[in-house]
Amino acid sequence: MKKYILVFLIFSVCLSCQKQPQLLKVSGPVFGTSYSVQYYDVDGVSYTQQFDSLFTVINTSMSNYQSDSDISKLNRNEVIEVDNHFKTVFKGAKQIYRETEGVFDPTIGQLVNGWNFGSETSKTALDSIKVDSLMRFVGLNRVGLVNSTIKKPEASFIDFNAIAKGYGVDVIADFLESKKINNYLVDIGGELRAKGINLNKNKGWTVGIENPNFDGSQSYNKTLVLEDKAMATSGTYRKFKIDKFGNKYAHIINTKTGYPSKTNILSVSVIADNCMMADGYATAFQAMGIKKVDNFMAKHPELQAYLIFENDKNQLETLVFNGFKTN
Repeated sequence: MKKYILVFLIFSVCLSCQKQPQLLKVSGPVFGTSYSVQYYDVDGVSYTQQFDSLFTVINTSMSNYQSDSDISKLNRNEVIEVDNHFKTVFKGAKQIYRETEGVFDPTIGQLVNGWNFGSETSKTALDSIKVDSLMRFVGLNRVGLVNSTIKKPEASFIDFNAIAKGYGVDVIADFLESKKINNYLVDIGGELRAKGINLNKNKGWTVGIENPNFDGSQSYNKTLVLEDKAMATSGTYRKFKIDKFGNKYAHIINTKTGYPSKTNILSVSVIADNCMMADGYATAFQAMGIKKVDNFMAKHPELQAYLIFENDKNQLETLVFNGFKTN
């Protein structure tokens, strides 16, 4: 009996000596915005250096704001081989391009720059002739991936800004999972991916959907618990143009006309399995309009969406698709 008691005591002591997961928080600037990563690790390891290295690799591959990046070289028609990050984003962009019938199209980059919403500033005002001339080179169907080489028309300009930030979230999340970390929340400029729970609160990760405040202030429309999913939000209330009649035009360019989208949708939040796809779909839905989003979501039960829009009386309304749950 004494032997069994001794074994039990040793076992109890060993259990009490097991390390408890620590909550670590890492944040900093990235991609023209900021990032925040919260995760639980029994060893209390900070991965700040690894995160920064991964961000550098992604920027070197796909940042239009870096003249020496692969995408900038590609847009200058230099012959290069793209890395796996570029390939993954290109394939994801192709899928969303096909599914949205070209509403999402990264080759709209020249028009984005022409309207001064992009990485390059245009000193010449666009007119219908200039827009038509640039539209001749829009179409992701004209761009292909052969092994590690991108084939495109010389005048085409590729811009992954509408999907690369979400991909950055996935890269960090995948890195954490490679370290056997199963409870985390990754946030880059409001694009999110969560897994597990907040152990301190013993519940899932609570995140918010911002109100579309045109004055730049920050408040939240709704909150929700993000469970083993990713969420991305696209909004027109921070970057827009107003014509002489008071109409607001989104920074998202209509890929069929080349002009900024006139839309009453102010914010779109999309939940998907990964943040890259959620990011791309959110951008596309912003330009599609409510009716087309409704039709699209009926065919894609794997996605959830939450829309904030302005009705005919200039009042805010919301729409929920495929069971998007808020608190």
